[in-house]
Amino acid sequence: MYNHECRGDDQSRRLAGQAVAHLSACCGRTPEVIARAPGRLEVLGGHTDYNDGFVLAIAIERATVIAAATRQDTLIRAWSDCDESEADFDSARLDEGPWGKWWDYLAGVTGELHAEGCVTGGADVAIVSDVPVGGGVASSAAIEVASAVALSSLAGCTIDPEALALLCQRAENDYVGMRCGILDQFTSVFARPGQMLWLDCRTLERRLVPMGRTNARFVICNTNKPRELVASAYNERRAECEQAAALLGISALRDADEQMLETNAALLGETLLRRARHIVTENTRVQAGAEAIEAGDVEALGTLLNASHVSVRDDYEVSCPELEAMRNAAMVAPGCHGARLVGAGFGGCISALVDADAVERFAEQVGRQYEAETRLPATIFATAAADGAGLMPIESEG
Repeated sequence: MYNHECRGDDQSRRLAGQAVAHLSACCGRTPEVIARAPGRLEVLGGHTDYNDGFVLAIAIERATVIAAATRQDTLIRAWSDCDESEADFDSARLDEGPWGKWWDYLAGVTGELHAEGCVTGGADVAIVSDVPVGGGVASSAAIEVASAVALSSLAGCTIDPEALALLCQRAENDYVGMRCGILDQFTSVFARPGQMLWLDCRTLERRLVPMGRTNARFVICNTNKPRELVASAYNERRAECEQAAALLGISALRDADEQMLETNAALLGETLLRRARHIVTENTRVQAGAEAIEAGDVEALGTLLNASHVSVRDDYEVSCPELEAMRNAAMVAPGCHGARLVGAGFGGCISALVDADAVERFAEQVGRQYEAETRLPATIFATAAADGAGLMPIESEG
């Protein structure tokens, strides 16, 4: 059984209450487990994880909560507030999928648990989430990790947290078809309140970096732009990085440095050079960012966020007009020290480092300016560093 217990914040407890109510309404069941897994904010380390690089991230105060109960057959019957739909599939016949729907994540995790020797059997499941879907804050990892915690706990399996994060990544890579790195799942599992997770994506070495005493908060600004073809573009960037590494004779771009890129610029060509340069410089920014965070140096961290955004926009080319409009609005708003796009790009969110006493004014001005320019609604919220995944006490449902 996954043994990290998290009481969650007030919002997580509200989500748990909703999940319990939906489990009763859709399936006539009371929960045997309630599992929670947060979304994540990638502070620095854009696209470095699948290049064996370094990342800095926090769990956000938005989460997926699952209430679940065992069945006597092999059917998994699930309800989600994603589109208020219900689905069912046979956990013994997962080769009938994937279906291109939200329950692919649940099915993929089920299959990976089986591969680990944790045979889940059937379950009734209710899923409730306030993690923005398609926002670049790991809504998919949140449902994967919450599913893995819930189903393994129902089955009475003991799974190491690292193994749990890795099986969730495999579910997304192999079943869903998104070739993501490990950042999202590891952050959802290992994040802790008031601390930032530093992760070496090659060795999986990790440490929690205390967030120095600052008067700033991270503010997430969602463009609400539908992300089209993001999976294919993401996979294309990953393939370009692998091609660049092969040309350089290294296993991953984590092993490159700026001198190597300069020496081999003609061999790489313009596009691969730019892709590789982003990864190399972003790894350097992650290491500098950890030092700035621990020292509570808001100005230094803001400068790194800005440099990261320019790099991922110009060298990695995963921005879009809506992200640029949102970031431009953020950069001239009260209290902003720096801002960058987060996640895969091509839509989704930016994060901004904002003085705590300016958050309300920042959000009002950014939302107004963005909506005037794009005719799209902005969704803006501040977050602290939250707890990682775990089981919630069932008595907290009310």
